[in-house]
Amino acid sequence: MYNWSTDTKELKKDPKKYAVWKLEQTINFGLNNKKLNKKDLKKHWKDLTLDLSRKKFLSMLLWPKRKQS
Repeated sequence: MYNWSTDTKELKKDPKKYAVWKLEQTINFGLNNKKLNKKDLKKHWKDLTLDLSRKKFLSMLLWPKRKQS
């Protein structure tokens, strides 16, 4: 991932903020042929600021509704 508008060296000093920032950037601007880590996504879910439609879609993938019998 290439980012020229954020000082990633400074951001890496706070691991949680860096993880959230990296997830948001990856989701919003492309994966570059990499997969998202499901565990990290669930861990930082409440802290992510995403477009509502993207968040709904990811939520549907992460926590699919079960059929009731």
